[in-house]
Amino acid sequence: MKKVLLVTLLTVLSIVNANAQDIEFGVKAGLNFASINGDNTKDLGTVTSFNFGLMAEIPFTEKFSIQPELLFSGHGFSTGSDTNDFVALNYLNTPLMGKYYVTKRLSFEAGPQVGFLLSATDDNTKADVKNAYKDLDFGVNLGLGYKLDNGLNFSARYNVGLSDINEVKTDKNRNGVFQVSVGYFFF
Repeated sequence: MKKVLLVTLLTVLSIVNANAQDIEFGVKAGLNFASINGDNTKDLGTVTSFNFGLMAEIPFTEKFSIQPELLFSGHGFSTGSDTNDFVALNYLNTPLMGKYYVTKRLSFEAGPQVGFLLSATDDNTKADVKNAYKDLDFGVNLGLGYKLDNGLNFSARYNVGLSDINEVKTDKNRNGVFQVSVGYFFF
């Protein structure tokens, strides 16, 4: 795993060095509509949270670029018919989005994501439940982006969780998060 991360980091750094004059840096923020999927989740619902963080866009061609991001992202699920009873799972996510521009402004986005669990709280009891969840979450993002010439951009994506987030071996659950975001590229 460490070798894969090292090779990925070296590849990204070499690309950044080759295209340094074309890289755009920015910020983004938005809403998450999160739930979990898998075993015994029929009665669990969606929670609304937020995401915010940093991004960069590194172009390869006029039509294709990659966009690494570093995002705080609120995930979780509601635990009953009352949406005020929920489990909040807060992650530091590192998506690496490939962007294909269909037009000058509209792009299809897809890419892997690694999430690092920062905290987990049962909001009803205010209990720390982080030990019930795994520290790492792997997923794939699919979505659309729209970028204006002034640096303002919009995106909508769905994160499909690929890894089991539970430490409990009896249930296998995965995150599922729909995100809408607004961002701004400074330069």
